[in-house]
Amino acid sequence: MPPVGTGLSRRTLGSEALLVLALSLGASAVSALISFVGSVTKPGGLKHQAAHLNASHAPGRPWLDLAWQLFGIATALVPVFLVAHLLLREGSGLRAIGFDRRRPGFDLGRGVALAAVIGGTGLLFYLGVRAAGFNLTVVPESLPPVWWKFPVLIASAVQNAVLEEVVVVGYLLRRLGQLGWSPAAALGASAVLRGSYHLYQGIGGLLGNMAMGVVFVLLYRRWGRVGPLVAAHALIDTVAFIGYALLAGKVGWLPTA
Repeated sequence: MPPVGTGLSRRTLGSEALLVLALSLGASAVSALISFVGSVTKPGGLKHQAAHLNASHAPGRPWLDLAWQLFGIATALVPVFLVAHLLLREGSGLRAIGFDRRRPGFDLGRGVALAAVIGGTGLLFYLGVRAAGFNLTVVPESLPPVWWKFPVLIASAVQNAVLEEVVVVGYLLRRLGQLGWSPAAALGASAVLRGSYHLYQGIGGLLGNMAMGVVFVLLYRRWGRVGPLVAAHALIDTVAFIGYALLAGKVGWLPTA
């Protein structure tokens, strides 16, 4: 019997989930593992190496650089549109996972509160594990000082949030539930996946994001919506990207490459 509401066999749904992950964050997890192996086998400690995010793709050519930045953000969201299509095939769409405009106040309010807790805790954890030598120095942005710098950083933060929460929480948990996975096993799979594609940052990136993944799954099950998670994640990344751009080299506690 096919899972209720899908009309598709479990084998088809399992293959579908694997393909979605292979086109998105599953591939990122493999890439992060290869990057991590390269970092730990390189002479010198992890904290003396850097993981660069939001870097320039065409130094000295701002309009070409902007085109590459926008292209990267847009193509990274293709898996989200694929998930929307697959869920719409069931007759529900993204509304089934709570990514819609029905409760904007709820989503934003819960998201702001969650971002404040997770963001502050995450920063302290990062500083601690880096000082202990278990993490690379994360450089959230190294874009040139051009007019589009901050809009692109915000767009990048929103893209990260939408992609990760829709795929790793909403879609994956729905599919694993339909495939008969227990709630605990599905939670573990989602958290491990979230941690694994941050492994390029080091052990701290793996463990910190796994812990965040557990919290996000539990809250998703409580609220029935990924909207607050997207809002929280977007705020966390926005503060990290823009905060680094404004503070790097100006405060002693913030590590720089």
